[in-house]
Amino acid sequence: MEATVTVQPKELHQLIAEKFVKAGLKKDQADVVANHLVYADAKGIHSHGAVRVDYYAERIAKGGINTNPDITFEKTGPSSGIVQGDNGMGHYVALEGLNHAIDLCKESGVAVVGLRKVSHTGTMAYYVQKAAEENLVAISVCQSDPMVVPFGGSGNYFGTNPIGFAFPRENGSPIAFDMATTVQAWGKVLDARSKNQSIPDTWAVDAQGNPTTDPYNVRGLLPIAGPKGYGLMMMVDILSGMMLGLPFGKHVSSMYDDLSKGRDLGHLYILIDPARFTDLTSFKQNVETMVDEIHSMTPADGFDQVSLPSERSQKKYERNMENGIPIEKNIYEYLKSEKVHFDQYSNKNAFAEEE
Repeated sequence: MEATVTVQPKELHQLIAEKFVKAGLKKDQADVVANHLVYADAKGIHSHGAVRVDYYAERIAKGGINTNPDITFEKTGPSSGIVQGDNGMGHYVALEGLNHAIDLCKESGVAVVGLRKVSHTGTMAYYVQKAAEENLVAISVCQSDPMVVPFGGSGNYFGTNPIGFAFPRENGSPIAFDMATTVQAWGKVLDARSKNQSIPDTWAVDAQGNPTTDPYNVRGLLPIAGPKGYGLMMMVDILSGMMLGLPFGKHVSSMYDDLSKGRDLGHLYILIDPARFTDLTSFKQNVETMVDEIHSMTPADGFDQVSLPSERSQKKYERNMENGIPIEKNIYEYLKSEKVHFDQYSNKNAFAEEE
């Protein structure tokens, strides 16, 4: 029996959106979230795609996502602003906030926009790529559950706290990439669970602090490059949590603790108009020169070309949007079913397990 099925993007979008509407989300919001999740699956970022639908649907159904949020934007300076998300659906609020940030950046040359009280916002690359399509350089950061063991520590404090970055180019899609500040994002562990696969022993530790290959035994994720990742996740937490007057570090709400309550998460955009610093055409031409020079380098053994960050996933996205997106069969069957959610996430620890 096949482990995956190939689904056309339009069908996948429809199935995801319908599931959210059944859970209680408004159609316009459901479509925004479905666009995001299809993007993630098409790029091969399955940890942030349809695998999340069951969890989101349960939180929506149980009231932990405000389906009628009062989203407001306050300009706090010539280049700064705050979006109050009212614990609405994270992807929807984050896109609203991005649009405000883009407008502000085009007006002033630089924009720093914080989003207060949102739910999980998905993959950072989605947002920064949209900004780069407007000829802007973009950085995006957000906080997440305290599930990471600080370098030299024995307990969890910070979240996986991802960073996204994108910039425009002369030819082709913008270069957009993101990364967790851990060796792997929590969603990658969820993806391994959905596929019944083991994980590398460098990703996480068990309850005793020992490396584990069992995704169900994970009790702490590890920072990328030890102290360097530790420093980066602290930076992200300060920018998207403490600086926005929100809970920080170990005080950030757990994704699975109480699905009837809002998560009060923070998210921050930093956008820059390169035309305010140099000639835009020259900037984009220099990007193409860099791309050509990197591509012309002699690849290491086992590689056919030196690629740019996210270049392979962008090519995968273009292929999958044309030919169909591979989805785990059990996830596809859930999406097609009448089941809204499986009632399996609420009142659990950060790793979706009973305490």
